[in-house]
Amino acid sequence: LRVPDLLHQIGRAAPFIRGITVSGGEATLQAGFVEALFRAVKEDPALAALTCFIDSNGAADPMTWDRLAPLTDGVMVDLKSFDPEIHHRLTGQGNADVLASIRHLHHLRRLHEVRLLLLAGWNDDPALIRRTGEWLATVDPTMRVKVIGFRLHGARPHDPPLVEPTAGRLQEAAAILRATAPFDIAVI
Repeated sequence: LRVPDLLHQIGRAAPFIRGITVSGGEATLQAGFVEALFRAVKEDPALAALTCFIDSNGAADPMTWDRLAPLTDGVMVDLKSFDPEIHHRLTGQGNADVLASIRHLHHLRRLHEVRLLLLAGWNDDPALIRRTGEWLATVDPTMRVKVIGFRLHGARPHDPPLVEPTAGRLQEAAAILRATAPFDIAVI
């Protein structure tokens, strides 16, 4: 797909939407394409009012964020775990780049929200959630945080089996976060 093709599709939908969000595998791996798309949207008089957001795992380097920031209205960053070892077990990578991205995007005023995807028995320990909240509060104690429960639908088989968190567990995590700072919290 090329940018003009997408612009045509976005133009047809524009009367019914407020913005666009790029996601997928990891949108920042296609930073040049995202930059070209967002620039085209911003420069098109019929589309310029649309917001341009990025849904990211946060593993991009600061130069990528600096490149995209002028054309981006906000970034939603997934933080799989504040604990680097758990993050590595979940993703195959450490979390240093993700944490650096959260700080950098906040500095650029482009951090829209941090998303905490909770997976029962992996990253939902109350002490870990508290440490996560304490760290996030050092970045911005009023930031938007979404607590999202992992869903099995579409997940590959895993050994040991992955387990969805209960609604009560998600609410407990939100309460722990609220006790660390006055975050704007949503539970999904």
